[in-house]
Amino acid sequence: MKHLLDNIVWHSLSGPQAMFSAGNDSARRYAPGFSPIVGFPDQAQPDFAALEPFCQPDERLYSDGWSGAAPSGWQIEVETTMFKMIWEAETPASDEAPDAVPLGAEHAAQALELAQLTRPGPFGLRTIELGDYFGYFRGNRLVAMAGERMQAGPLREISGVCTHPDYQGRGLAKKLMLKLVRRQLLRNETPFLHVMSANTGARGLYERMGFRNYRESVVRVISRH
Repeated sequence: MKHLLDNIVWHSLSGPQAMFSAGNDSARRYAPGFSPIVGFPDQAQPDFAALEPFCQPDERLYSDGWSGAAPSGWQIEVETTMFKMIWEAETPASDEAPDAVPLGAEHAAQALELAQLTRPGPFGLRTIELGDYFGYFRGNRLVAMAGERMQAGPLREISGVCTHPDYQGRGLAKKLMLKLVRRQLLRNETPFLHVMSANTGARGLYERMGFRNYRESVVRVISRH
């Protein structure tokens, strides 16, 4: 199972989420409108020539696990690392967020606006179509959300976790995450997530919840010249 996590982007885009992807057997990406993430079957030797027809020159794309030199016609805009974390605790005994609102297409614009404000990771207008998303509202305002993104084998990612700055510190995102964890475990899925290495506060929270570090991975933001 963990070998799937090593190259989870490719296993998602070439497997259960192929309908959400664009590309071929040498390179794939989430289709425009979804999270701008690319994957390759061989992370050590990514085929950027195969990817190029499916990318616009002004797009900023996220790549996981590739650490070689930038090929001709491409540039590395950002390079950092992130941790892949996998759930290793018991199933939560109860739903931590029974009052959370399921997010649908009618909430897509608000979800994107919250993600752009809080920057939980690559996010697009259609990202909430990739799995179950739940949120908390204050009036008509979406103030916290969490949902599902990548999927391969029994692995199911928790992603898009964020809270509006005005409502942080109240445990809203944690409750939404535990709701998703419980739902996934009851479906015999294994929750996992990505977190930036520098975000030590979030990493500590996830460890206390029941996630464990699996490995640290290079993550880059790339674009065509």
